[in-house]
Amino acid sequence: MDDTESLEISWIQGFTNKSIAFVDNKTVCYPCGSHISFLNLETKTTSVFKSPGRGVGAFTANGNSGIFAFSEQKLCPSIFVYVFEELHLKNELKGGAQLDYTSLTLSDGGSYLGCCSSLPEHAITVWNWENAEQICTKPNAGQGVVSLHFNPMKWFQLCALSATGLTVWNIEKGGSFHVLKPSVINLPATDGSFVESLTPTFHTVNEKIPYFGPEMPPSAIAGLSGDRAESIVTKLCSKAKLTPTAICWTTKSELYVGCAEGFLLLVDMESLSVSILFNPTTADAIPELRWISFQGLTLGKNGLTAVGKDCMVHCLHVKGTQISVSQTWQIAGPVSTVMYSPDYETILLSSNTGQIYKLNPTSNEVVKVLDALSSNFVAAAQSHTDRNICVSVRETGELQLWSTDGLCLGSLPLQTEVTSLACCPVAHYAAVGTSSGYVLFIDLNREQQPRLVHQIHLYHTPVDNLVFDKEGHYLFTAASDAHIYVLDAKPSQSFAVRGYTVVPGPILSLSTQNITKSNRVKVLALCSGQGSRHQDSGNLLMVLSLPTEDLSGPDCVDKHGCLSTNILKVSRYEVPHPLESCVLGVSEVFAYCHKRKTLQRFQLPQNTDNLPSQEVVQLKPEQEVRGHPLGPASLALSPHNLWLASVGRDGLLRIRETAFMEQYTELQCHSCRLSGVRSVSFSADSRSLLTVGLKDGSLICTNLRSKSLKLEEAAQHSKSMGDLLKNIFSKENDVLIDMPEWGHGSVSGTKQQLESEVSAEAQTVDVTEQDESYNSLLFAPPSHLTWLESRREAVIKEENERYAETKQAMRKSIKELRDTIQEMMRENETLPDIQRLELHEFNLDVKEQRRLKAMVEQEVINVKEEIEWEMLAKCYLRDVLKKECWDSMKVKGKAIQAFYSEHKVKNYPLKERTEKEEEDLRRVQYLRKFEKAADTSRLKKSSSIPGETEEEQREEGRGAESAALTGSFSTQLGYSNPDIYDQFSLQTTEQWINQMILLQDVIYRIKTGFNADFEAVHKQKVQEIGRVRDRNRQIREIMLELGMNETLWEPSLTVSEWPERLLTVDDSEITAEKYLTPEQKEEEERKKLEEQKRLAAKGDNIRDRALDDMMDGALEVKKENILAKEIPPPEFVLNKPSTKWTEEEKKLYKEYKDKAEDLSEEKNKYRQLLEGEIKKLQAATKDATERFDEMVKQLFERKLKCEMAVQQEELKITYLAYSVLIKREMRNRELELKVKLAKTVAYKDEISEQLKKHEDEVELFNKNYDTIVAEDRVLDKEFRKEFLNVSGRMVDQLYKLFKRRPRVQTMRTQTDNSNPLKEQRLCGSLAPDALGKMLKAMEELDAPENMPEGLNGSVWEKFCLVRRTKVESEQKVKSNALILAEMQAFLQKRRDEDKAAHQEIENIFDELERLHKEKNCFLMDTMVQVLLKPDQVKVPVANMTADYTDSVLYPLSVVEGLNGTIRTLGKQKIASMVECKDFRKGIIQLQWEHRRVAMQIEDLENKKRDIQRLRLSKEQQDYLDNTDQDSRVSKQVSTLMTTIAFQEQAHQQSVQLREKKIEQLNRQAAIIAKEAKVVDQQLPEMQIAVAERRHIYEENAVEENQAATAEECYQEIVQRSNLKEFAKALEDDLTILRAEVERLRLSNFPSINELKY
Repeated sequence: MDDTESLEISWIQGFTNKSIAFVDNKTVCYPCGSHISFLNLETKTTSVFKSPGRGVGAFTANGNSGIFAFSEQKLCPSIFVYVFEELHLKNELKGGAQLDYTSLTLSDGGSYLGCCSSLPEHAITVWNWENAEQICTKPNAGQGVVSLHFNPMKWFQLCALSATGLTVWNIEKGGSFHVLKPSVINLPATDGSFVESLTPTFHTVNEKIPYFGPEMPPSAIAGLSGDRAESIVTKLCSKAKLTPTAICWTTKSELYVGCAEGFLLLVDMESLSVSILFNPTTADAIPELRWISFQGLTLGKNGLTAVGKDCMVHCLHVKGTQISVSQTWQIAGPVSTVMYSPDYETILLSSNTGQIYKLNPTSNEVVKVLDALSSNFVAAAQSHTDRNICVSVRETGELQLWSTDGLCLGSLPLQTEVTSLACCPVAHYAAVGTSSGYVLFIDLNREQQPRLVHQIHLYHTPVDNLVFDKEGHYLFTAASDAHIYVLDAKPSQSFAVRGYTVVPGPILSLSTQNITKSNRVKVLALCSGQGSRHQDSGNLLMVLSLPTEDLSGPDCVDKHGCLSTNILKVSRYEVPHPLESCVLGVSEVFAYCHKRKTLQRFQLPQNTDNLPSQEVVQLKPEQEVRGHPLGPASLALSPHNLWLASVGRDGLLRIRETAFMEQYTELQCHSCRLSGVRSVSFSADSRSLLTVGLKDGSLICTNLRSKSLKLEEAAQHSKSMGDLLKNIFSKENDVLIDMPEWGHGSVSGTKQQLESEVSAEAQTVDVTEQDESYNSLLFAPPSHLTWLESRREAVIKEENERYAETKQAMRKSIKELRDTIQEMMRENETLPDIQRLELHEFNLDVKEQRRLKAMVEQEVINVKEEIEWEMLAKCYLRDVLKKECWDSMKVKGKAIQAFYSEHKVKNYPLKERTEKEEEDLRRVQYLRKFEKAADTSRLKKSSSIPGETEEEQREEGRGAESAALTGSFSTQLGYSNPDIYDQFSLQTTEQWINQMILLQDVIYRIKTGFNADFEAVHKQKVQEIGRVRDRNRQIREIMLELGMNETLWEPSLTVSEWPERLLTVDDSEITAEKYLTPEQKEEEERKKLEEQKRLAAKGDNIRDRALDDMMDGALEVKKENILAKEIPPPEFVLNKPSTKWTEEEKKLYKEYKDKAEDLSEEKNKYRQLLEGEIKKLQAATKDATERFDEMVKQLFERKLKCEMAVQQEELKITYLAYSVLIKREMRNRELELKVKLAKTVAYKDEISEQLKKHEDEVELFNKNYDTIVAEDRVLDKEFRKEFLNVSGRMVDQLYKLFKRRPRVQTMRTQTDNSNPLKEQRLCGSLAPDALGKMLKAMEELDAPENMPEGLNGSVWEKFCLVRRTKVESEQKVKSNALILAEMQAFLQKRRDEDKAAHQEIENIFDELERLHKEKNCFLMDTMVQVLLKPDQVKVPVANMTADYTDSVLYPLSVVEGLNGTIRTLGKQKIASMVECKDFRKGIIQLQWEHRRVAMQIEDLENKKRDIQRLRLSKEQQDYLDNTDQDSRVSKQVSTLMTTIAFQEQAHQQSVQLREKKIEQLNRQAAIIAKEAKVVDQQLPEMQIAVAERRHIYEENAVEENQAATAEECYQEIVQRSNLKEFAKALEDDLTILRAEVERLRLSNFPSINELKY
């Protein structure tokens, strides 16, 4: 049975937010899975159109023409173009892409469609969809393109929007040939600045090469070439630019561009200039738009409408580059798309989350027309009520209710991730499984507001399966933890858990079947089995059988809730191949095997109840038919068990009768590109099915329309089931309605109490004092307990309460026993070793001890293994580092530290030369020998004897300057390489590379030579340290004899001097206790026992004991210690007083005294000798170490010289390497220019060919056009000849009618004036009906009413034919003229392109020529390194760095000659200056004598006059008369003291007055400051007021201001004149006053004139 008409789609829901568009003024369409939904905005009704191909890819629609187009999803996809109302296929466009399309767009001005393909071609193609013709295409132009937009005003402009930029493609037409030409829009940077690309097309060449060589472009430096290199360099060398997100064409063919950064741009397509209309980073930015990120733009009658992420819709008014917000609407959520309807009366808004709004700009009314969320559906099912309401859940936890026609009735956000869904047949509720293991029960009676009435936690894993039995007795749940729970499905039982069972392995699918005869429910579970590698398939079938009666009895479940074997009957079946899905029928199983891609039917044995539950029955498929092309597939069995539905990853829905499985009916519901179908379910009446897409976000309701599927039987079965469950449904549904809404986050009191008890019992107990309480807390309960865990805890709590007394008694007995044992252990510790017991003998529970010991040992092994692996890793890392950084070094790095000074010298760590380095060095040396030999032979042949002498002299001169010219001190140090090139002779790259190899050899020699000296000094230090230690040992022996205890200075090698110490670890460095393995401990014990045995075997040796007693165990003769020698006094000295001594005793005492004095004198001499020896040894140590420090200092100085030489050689190597790099960059640049030249030449040739072709076409068309024009003129000339039989007057009248033309309406598209973006005119090629309209208008002129009087009818008919022929000719001339103009414009553009390509070729040739000049200059301008002394450098130093840019290098002889000349001239100048100075000195002395004599004469004359005119005052006379000068002086002093006292008093009063005045002024200043502060606060307002008044005054009184200005100027002139007169009068007064002052002074001092004389 293959009846494709038996399935039809009833409705579809889902919103992927790919694209949405108008198809007419009131209808929008959008793709939904493999279908296209049409939504009427007024009635909110939807209709569905199924894709004729595989799925729906890119989509677009045009509301003005009622056309929509979409692509399919397959290899080599097609584009389908349809008319909306009729849903008629206009055309199918093939061959535009290989894999997929990314974007489609339709033009407003014609039958054109633009598309962009994905990998691999990334082509932008323009189609004429009317005749399915590709107009033009551009490969590799659509990479990254997100959307395409035709210019509504000009169809030949197509804008391509990508995430990185904006490109406008212009379609240029020449006859029948079209071509796409890009115009790239240079967007601003993210900071709003316009920055050009940092990669220059051609680099400029300076006349003077920079110090570090020519500057190359980044592509040459990176060594890149080609278009990809240019794009990479452009990205690296340019600033980050704005990201365009939305565009909108204007009526002036400009572009509004909205950016993700919040910028709004305006692009002028003529000049490609970009203007920033809105910058959110500026201070004066509009606050409403500051945080908007433009997601959508559209242009309407009221201005530009913009949407963003701020839940607002803004209407913007743009005037020039100024923008303002004219209107704002609030939306419930953020929207991403905005567009006007074709009649510009409605604004459509859509969001990413699936909401669609309709906005009326006139009434400001916002209406939500669709609320279809955009996330994927998880499952869907139909309720068992008469209304057949559909329930669905999404991944985000949104539960939705749908009507039979697909309208959303209500929703409930569960705020959790859901995994499964099932609807109950005995009450109007749905069970929802979550990923956290909860089962939620949702009441669906109030369809607009579903509510959560109950929830239960069953798993810690997601609930994968929820199944009700058909009669509504139980709800079965399953998850991956192999537990199946049985819940009572009736709300009256509060959804109680009746029990659970465990199956072997994760459960893949679950299905039920009611056995009415036996009142049992069978459950089929497909398990993957324990340890199966394929967790998504299994071959073990478990059939569980339960009775339908109540399972709450004590014999039904055990105390933990597990169903007993008396109630639960289990049958195990095994199939040969793994299955992915299965359903249980009446004594049969239907399954899908993905491995074989078949659908299988198994027959279950009848009598399996008597079999053991663990016995597995092997099943073989009774029937096997072809399955889905793409799997795995999911199965569903209809309620009356006669139809089997299957869905797979291919997106197909297949329905077949269980009795005839070979035949099926199928329907493509979902796209296989989006993983096909997730699940399928039947309705209660089996007339409709619900399919849920896996990733396409669509829910499809499909109706069955075929009579062959026995719909009558399904209806009867549904009716019988409804009658059977009607009473139960009514009763249980009432209970469900009365249930309260579940409180979110509630936790049962039992759980809290249990957690508190468990936490209270947790405590830390000492090891020796612990009791059984350490076993009471077996595990810490999780924060959310499942039903099974709560049940187990309740059982444990009940057992604890039941056996509490017994446990208490046992605890008491155990405590007494523990106390007794502990007392015995304490007593055991006091016993002797022979009576003491081992600790393990007190252990009563040996088994537990062994278990704990084994557990500890295993933990120790694990920790030890982990530590060993960690140590192994560290050892490996140590070995690698040692191999790379230590073992590979031929000379290890070390240092030498001076004994007293801070000098520290390091050697040069060196690696062994590689074979390649040695081979390169030998090759270069061998090459240099040949070159020198060749140079020598050439000189001998070309030079004579005198020339040889000159050459020798030149060589001697060079030898004198070798240190400066070689650029290094290596020659002075004696480490130069004779094969090194002269710096002035290096020209080629090979010479540069050879020179670098030789310089590296020189560096190696310098380092090797220094290391040899370093090793000698290092050995010297080691020897010196040994000598110091020997001297210190001698000093300690002497100090021991002298009884001195002083600390001696004893040097040692540091870590830097002895680096090998870093690689070894001493035992003293380890602070942790050493861990010994049992084997090592046994070895230590064995060694100790051997040592004890050896000592015991040695025994008592008489010889050794005698040697120890006599000579301290040594046979050598020890030197006698004089200082320790003492003469014992006689015995009588100690026993008798001196008065009782005898003569003999006195004599003996005198002898004792003499000996003691001699010994003391000998001790003093010996002590002085030893002290002198100590000083001598210390002085020798000091002299030796000081000499070594001097050696270290000399070595340090040599290290400095070697370091200078090494760095000088390295600097030369750096210069040479840089020169090689520059030359390589120049070569890269040359290759790049040549590649670019080749491409440009090829492009030029291609353009030339096209140009020649187009010129031929234009020339041919021009000839045809001339022929048509000539024919048209012939028609005009031949008019009179056609009417020779007519009178001349009548012919003239006819000729006037012949020239007359009807007034035809302008060739415009009839549009509504409300459309601001409709194209206003069409070119000739777009108006094919122009001739038809003209001929239709000519019918009025051809009417007999317009015939002149007296004209024959036949003549009139002939005249009408001739005139129609003329009109057709004129129209043909006009259309051809338009086409010719178009072709000529196209030809001119191609000529311009040809000229531009020619100019580009010339530029590249010029660049190559400049590059060659640069290369030659660079090769000739060799960089050399010259060593100069500080006195040889005469360059000003700024910022510690000398600038040698404009410096000149002169030979030393020239400079010395110039210096000698300067010194000679300087001496001559100094001699002449001294002579001039002496002569001028004599003149100055004579002048001074003359002035001195004249002044003496003048002084004498003055004294003479003073004496003559001397007048004495009275005081002077008193002074001369009074002889007592002391009294007079004392009197004057007293007077002065009085005056001083008075002045001081007056001064104090003045100070007080001024202080008071200062305080007063401070107070006044504070008051004035407060007033000034108030004035400052008022000043801005006063300034604003003054500015406003001044503005008003200037606006209203211009003439008065002019008059006032004139009057003011006049007053200023008058005032200036008065001031001048006043100043003149003052000047006269001053002159008079000066004369009066002069007169008064002469009268008072009559001697002034004489003095002047």
